[in-house]
Formats: sequence, structure tokens, C-alpha cells
Amino acid sequence: MRRLKLFAALALVAAAGACAPHPIVARDPVPAPSPDEAYDCRTTPFLLNAYRTGCEQRLRERRTVLQSKG
Repeated sequence: MRRLKLFAALALVAAAGACAPHPIVARDPVPAPSPDEAYDCRTTPFLLNAYRTGCEQRLRERRTVLQSKG
């Protein structure tokens, strides 16, 4: 009898979890930066074990690609 109750409880939990009304979908709210964007960041010590950080956005220089035949 105990095994029957355990089996019924597990079946009920599995059935309830399989039919979630609103499934959770993880999405990043901030889109990834473009390849042309870069950041200059610096970190300085602050009081006790704290740190102060600051980042400034800058444009990345385009890379020159040289190709040769031979």
C-alpha cells in the first residue's frame, strides 16, 4: 500500500510539472555589443575591501587585412 501511494504521488508530481502553464525561458535583456564597440575600464581600490570601477565606451579601430597570392 505504501508503494502504491508513493507511485501515485510521483506520477502526480510528474504530470503537474510536465504541463506548466508558463514555461520559463531565459533571455538576456541586453543585446550583445557590435564588434566595433569596445570599452576602456579601470578599477581603483576604495574604502576597506571595496573597489570603484568606471568604464568608457570607445570605437574600435578596424583591422586591416592583407592578402597575398603566392
